[in-house]
Amino acid sequence: MTDPKAIIFDMDGLLVDSEILWADAESRLLAARGKGYNEMTPRDEFVGLRIDEFLDRLCATFDIDESRESLYDELVGDMLQLIPDKVVPMPGAREILDYVRLHNIPCAIASSSPQSIIEAVIETQGWGDFVQVRVSAESVGRGKPAPDVYLETARRLGVKPADCLALEDSPNGARAAVAAGMTCYAVPDLSHSPVTAFEGITPYVFDSLHTVLAQLTGGRPG
Repeated sequence: MTDPKAIIFDMDGLLVDSEILWADAESRLLAARGKGYNEMTPRDEFVGLRIDEFLDRLCATFDIDESRESLYDELVGDMLQLIPDKVVPMPGAREILDYVRLHNIPCAIASSSPQSIIEAVIETQGWGDFVQVRVSAESVGRGKPAPDVYLETARRLGVKPADCLALEDSPNGARAAVAAGMTCYAVPDLSHSPVTAFEGITPYVFDSLHTVLAQLTGGRPG
């Protein structure tokens, strides 16, 4: 898809290099309880999930018997402390957003992160003026890999899902976009998802947002 009517971005691991921060925050939460990711329970199985669904799976996997509310507050609070100083754009993020702005292409963020995290990232990066539609999976019935957050984002943009291009870094996110009827370009965050993880989900796999931008422009300067 080289002429989408709207572009919908995932956020963590796609636009900003925040998955390492999530991994650190999750590891601290687990370590405080004498737990931790390992070869039998790798973190990549949890990536891309909405935070309540993530916590449900985490508690079941690691036998944690605590309220989801307290765990949520601990994890999100840790992230909100880290974002202002630690979150940086992924390679090509600024360039592709500049292209979207220059060509007046409607765009949005559809993220599994809580709205507070999305807003903190947007504010830190100074993207608020041109990424005005920001949808958290917390606002819909089901998180990724269900299509709900992408369908809601397309509705808010006023664009049919089939006319939207979705950009994702995780298999769960890519499954959500495809289930919504969108073309999905995957840019794997290799910290958690190898290229092979997208086999059977989307044939469009790129090594960076720079390469995605080249695809959108046909190799011409943006």
